[in-house]
Amino acid sequence: MFKNKAENGKNNICGKNIFELRKQQKPKMSQRMLADKLQVNGIDVDKNAIQRIESGERFVTDIEVKALANIFGVSCDYLLGIKDNMK
Repeated sequence: MFKNKAENGKNNICGKNIFELRKQQKPKMSQRMLADKLQVNGIDVDKNAIQRIESGERFVTDIEVKALANIFGVSCDYLLGIKDNMK
Protein backbone atom coordinates (compact mmCIF):
# COMPACT_ATOMS: atom_id res chain seq x y z
CA MET A 1 0.00 0.00 0.00
CA PHE A 2 1.35 3.41 -1.00
CA LYS A 3 1.32 6.40 1.28
CA ASN A 4 1.97 9.99 0.31
CA LYS A 5 4.44 10.77 3.05
CA ALA A 6 7.93 12.21 3.18
CA GLU A 7 10.77 9.98 4.33
CA ASN A 8 10.36 11.32 7.86
CA GLY A 9 6.67 10.37 7.90
CA LYS A 10 5.42 13.94 7.52
CA ASN A 11 2.90 15.12 4.93
CA ASN A 12 5.34 17.61 3.41
CA ILE A 13 9.08 18.23 3.12
CA CYS A 14 9.01 22.03 3.08
CA GLY A 15 7.42 22.77 6.46
CA LYS A 16 10.68 22.85 8.38
CA ASN A 17 12.23 25.25 5.87
CA ILE A 18 9.16 27.48 5.95
CA PHE A 19 9.35 27.63 9.75
CA GLU A 20 13.05 28.51 9.66
CA LEU A 21 12.61 31.17 6.97
CA ARG A 22 9.67 32.72 8.82
CA LYS A 23 11.68 32.98 12.05
CA GLN A 24 14.67 34.50 10.19
CA GLN A 25 12.61 37.49 9.05
CA LYS A 26 13.41 40.83 10.67
CA PRO A 27 11.19 41.48 12.50
CA LYS A 28 10.06 37.91 13.03
CA MET A 29 7.02 37.01 10.97
CA SER A 30 4.11 35.40 12.79
CA GLN A 31 2.08 32.57 11.32
CA ARG A 32 -0.82 35.00 10.95
CA MET A 33 1.37 37.47 9.06
CA LEU A 34 2.48 34.71 6.68
CA ALA A 35 -1.12 33.63 6.15
CA ASP A 36 -2.04 37.24 5.37
CA LYS A 37 0.79 37.51 2.83
CA LEU A 38 -0.38 34.30 1.17
CA GLN A 39 -3.94 35.59 1.02
CA VAL A 40 -2.72 38.76 -0.73
CA ASN A 41 -1.13 36.40 -3.27
CA GLY A 42 -4.44 34.60 -3.80
CA ILE A 43 -3.75 31.58 -1.57
CA ASP A 44 -6.63 30.98 0.87
CA VAL A 45 -4.98 29.78 4.09
CA ASP A 46 -5.22 30.81 7.72
CA LYS A 47 -2.88 30.75 10.71
CA ASN A 48 -3.92 27.20 11.57
CA ALA A 49 -3.00 26.00 8.08
CA ILE A 50 0.45 27.56 8.45
CA GLN A 51 0.92 25.79 11.79
CA ARG A 52 -0.09 22.47 10.21
CA ILE A 53 2.24 23.03 7.24
CA GLU A 54 5.20 23.84 9.50
CA SER A 55 4.55 20.78 11.67
CA GLY A 56 4.25 18.55 8.62
CA GLU A 57 0.60 17.65 9.28
CA ARG A 58 -0.72 19.27 6.08
CA PHE A 59 0.05 18.63 2.43
CA VAL A 60 1.33 21.64 0.47
CA THR A 61 0.31 22.18 -3.14
CA ASP A 62 2.72 23.28 -5.84
CA ILE A 63 0.82 26.57 -6.10
CA GLU A 64 1.40 27.17 -2.39
CA VAL A 65 5.10 26.25 -2.66
CA LYS A 66 5.53 28.75 -5.49
CA ALA A 67 3.78 31.52 -3.51
CA LEU A 68 5.83 30.77 -0.37
CA ALA A 69 9.08 30.83 -2.34
CA ASN A 70 8.07 34.19 -3.78
CA ILE A 71 7.23 35.63 -0.35
CA PHE A 72 10.56 34.51 1.14
CA GLY A 73 12.62 35.30 -1.97
CA VAL A 74 13.97 31.76 -2.28
CA SER A 75 13.68 29.06 -4.93
CA CYS A 76 11.09 26.31 -4.83
CA ASP A 77 14.02 23.88 -4.83
CA TYR A 78 15.31 25.46 -1.61
CA LEU A 79 11.91 25.04 0.09
CA LEU A 80 11.81 21.42 -1.04
CA GLY A 81 15.32 20.71 0.24
CA ILE A 82 16.71 20.06 -3.24
CA LYS A 83 19.31 22.83 -3.03
CA ASP A 84 21.16 24.21 -0.04
CA ASN A 85 21.48 27.72 -1.48
CA MET A 86 18.45 29.97 -1.49
CA LYS A 87 18.48 30.94 -5.20
